[in-house]
Parts: sequence; C-alpha cells; structure tokens
Amino acid sequence: MTLSQIKDLLKRHNAFPKKQFGQNFLHDQNAIKKILATADIKPDDIIVEIGPGVGNLTQELAKLAKNVIAIEKDRVMVKILKDTLTSALNVEISEADILKFNEAQLPKNYKIVANLPFYLAAPAIRKFLESKNPPSLMALIIQKEVAQRIVALPPQMSLLSVSVQFYADVKITSRIKKVCFWPSPKVDSAIIKIIPQKNNCQKDFVENFFKIARAGFSHPRKQLANNLAKELDIDRGEAEYLLKQCAIESTQRAETLTVEQWKMLSHSFSG
Repeated sequence: MTLSQIKDLLKRHNAFPKKQFGQNFLHDQNAIKKILATADIKPDDIIVEIGPGVGNLTQELAKLAKNVIAIEKDRVMVKILKDTLTSALNVEISEADILKFNEAQLPKNYKIVANLPFYLAAPAIRKFLESKNPPSLMALIIQKEVAQRIVALPPQMSLLSVSVQFYADVKITSRIKKVCFWPSPKVDSAIIKIIPQKNNCQKDFVENFFKIARAGFSHPRKQLANNLAKELDIDRGEAEYLLKQCAIESTQRAETLTVEQWKMLSHSFSG
C-alpha cells in the first residue's frame, strides 16, 4: 500500500492514527522488504504480527508464510484489517492486547514480526523472551536508540541490554528513516533481529540473576561495589570480596560487565 492508499483507506473508515497506540504506519516498500528479509520467512512458517494497523505489512507476510496471526488492540484497525485482508485466507485477525495475549496457545517455533511503538517495545520483547513458548525469531522495527541499547556491548551495557542478551542473540540488520512512516515520528528506527537461545537455567538462578543485575544498575554512575552493598543490604567489604572472586574490580560500573560476568556474580552472590 502506498501512502496515498493508506490515507484514503483511513478516510473511508473515518479513522486516523492514534497517538495512544503509537500508530506510525510504515509505507516505504524498501523498508518492508528489509523486515521481511530479516524474518527469513519460509513457506511453513507461522507468523505472529503485533499491531498490524492497516495491514500493509500483513499482506506481504501472507504471501510468504503458511499462516499469519495478526494481533491488533485498536478495534477500528481490526475493522479495517477485515476490509484489506479479505482475500488473504491464511490470515487470522485477533482483537487483543499483546501483553495479555496467551502465547501458550501458539504452535512451537512461531516467528514474530512487528513495527512496535516505543511504549510497547521493551515489555513485548520481555514477555516473549521469558515465555515458556518463546518464538524462534523476532524481527522488529523499533526506535533506533532503543535498538542500539539492546545490542550494546561493554562499556555501554544497560539493564535492557543485559536482560535481552541473557535470553537471546541480537543484532541490528538495518536502519529506517523516519520519513518511511506516516505520521512521521521524531526519530529514526531500526530493524532488530532477536533469536532466543535455549535456556536451561533454573528459576531460582534466573530470579537471582535479575536481582543482582537490577542492584548493579540501580545507580549507573556509582561503583558496582557500592550499588551491590546498598541494594542487597550487605557490607561493602563482602561485596568487594565477592566481586574479586569473579575477577571484577570493585570500582567498575555496571555498564562495563558482560552478561557472562553477571552470571558469575549471580552464582557468587547466591549464597
């Protein structure tokens, strides 16, 4: 769908982009081709599309995949989707909030493709990475700055990058200019590819891992030993000793640690 076609479609339905849903419709065909390439869609794939909007990306997904499950929260957009996707017999439209959607009902090895608004990116990624039925791949359009934070390496780590990289391999596959969307957002976007990895960690270890990571990042500009001592209610000397056991300097900051070092700390602080 071209931009003029999207505008005409909305006009026919007396609809408009809603800020509360972060609706910025992707209309650039080259950008659509890039996210399709990132998703690496095979004929037998089941695709879950989050927030399909008017269905321009959905139409292309339907041509490549076995089935597409389009999950849309906006009731007006659901009506529009039923109009634009009448000939796409392999598309199922579901009116639902993705954060409340029960992914356990999905078949194994489904893929997620989505153009995610800023407010939804982090919670949606977390939901599916922590799921007992995670996707085999996530191809997402998100704000460029958020994508850069997710793929960051030391010394620029954040709690977000640690959280995502604990569960998955991640990389940015492409950048998308803000003019590729309507209405045009204030910042550029990026396509990020997330491939969840098999996680055999026990529940207690995972909980402890994130407890330690949150403590470490509680005051990012402060030294790690200070943060851990304060947030975990232990003596600074004990925090320094446990850090030393992991070959980590007490004066380091949380942003300088790798995910593997956080895992070592979780074992060290578990006692």
